[in-house]
Amino acid sequence: MKLLVINPNISDDVTALIEAEALRSASEGTELVVRTAGHGVEYIETRFESLIAAGAVAELIAEYTHDDGSPASDASSGSAIDGVVVAAFGDPGMPALKELVDIPVIGITEAALCAAALQGQRFSIIAISDRIQAWYRDCVERFGFGGRLASIRSINQSLNSIGSVQADFKETLLALSRQAAAEDGADVVILAGAPLAGLARGLEGQIPVPVVDGISAGIRMAEAVVSLKSGTHRGGSFAAPPVKARRGLSPHLDAAMTAAQAAHLSATS
Repeated sequence: MKLLVINPNISDDVTALIEAEALRSASEGTELVVRTAGHGVEYIETRFESLIAAGAVAELIAEYTHDDGSPASDASSGSAIDGVVVAAFGDPGMPALKELVDIPVIGITEAALCAAALQGQRFSIIAISDRIQAWYRDCVERFGFGGRLASIRSINQSLNSIGSVQADFKETLLALSRQAAAEDGADVVILAGAPLAGLARGLEGQIPVPVVDGISAGIRMAEAVVSLKSGTHRGGSFAAPPVKARRGLSPHLDAAMTAAQAAHLSATS
């Protein structure tokens, strides 16, 4: 199995955190292609920043799955991509990205929410900034888990560096997690965001409820969905976008849309 793991932020140090946790989480035999967004912002906190990141993620998905309209293999190894993990909490571009390709596209938010839901009735999200909370709440509601959200607690101090959040605020994040369990009634805590990738391992045994790491959940859920071989979206709301005039798209993105539309037409004709 081969998974394309995309950091929708432009921070290479965060990509390194993502890759490290993804490698620890992946099953034996799973190959990972980890890439960083080609344009966007250092780290995503708002709806608009997420909108920018969504385009960058779509470009990478198209680049690694299509070439001139035909299914393509990753040039570095010659084997096809089996699934995609969008590795930023808030899932930029999701669920719309599911319309683009005929392989599973999994966001770490939906993966973490599903993992939390399997382990408890109510969950809390621990985030890296106060500003990010509104976007996260929107995301939880979009995935249908609003009624199970106990709280969102977040760091309310300026960040020194997005790549050093874990080291700089480990005790704060631990305290917020404990408060979520003790005061908010959380059965499960989700450590949200790629900058916190791997922190759950470092806090093992120090929080009295299960702790979910978004990157780990994303990798394992993607592996599971790929292995299920459930089929592709040829109908319903996630079918390929209808054929219509378009312009200004990159060659890869244009090819990906053409291929998706052709597959849809073939399946429904």
